[in-house]
Amino acid sequence: MRRTFPAGSTMTAPPGPVPSLPAFKIPESVLVVIHTPALDVLLIRRAVDAPDGQPFWQSVTGSKDSLQEGWRETAVREVLEETGISADAPGCTLRDWGLENVYDIYPQWLHRYAPGVRRNTEHLFSLQVPATEPVVLSPREHQAWAWWPWREAAHRCFSPSNAEAILLLPQFALP
Repeated sequence: MRRTFPAGSTMTAPPGPVPSLPAFKIPESVLVVIHTPALDVLLIRRAVDAPDGQPFWQSVTGSKDSLQEGWRETAVREVLEETGISADAPGCTLRDWGLENVYDIYPQWLHRYAPGVRRNTEHLFSLQVPATEPVVLSPREHQAWAWWPWREAAHRCFSPSNAEAILLLPQFALP
């Protein structure tokens, strides 16, 4: 049924709270491998352990805030939110690898996405930082951080795509 209203009339919402729709995650994310010139890699431990009960170590990851947000913008925002590191600071170099992983979302996290969404596209970056770069974690997301040589860091990652990205690091790191 279509309703028309006289010119100049206005409609207002009824009093009280306005119900909101659930905010679903966008299935487009970044993975940022943060490293020193010597290829030591920063891993951060999630506040929640992996599904198998093991510590959940990872690089910086995060979804776009909107469909209009660019990959680089997402990477810069997520690095700052999760580590306190400014990707645009002097001595830091953010590199877009031009690579993407497409993977099935773990079943325990499907509820964060709109109904029917089963796969995520992850865009890869690296961020070279000075060896003395301070790290400040977001305590609601992460509980510890550590620098490891790149091969050891890859071995410690929970996510296979994260481990694979770290193993690719020597190909993408600055000379």
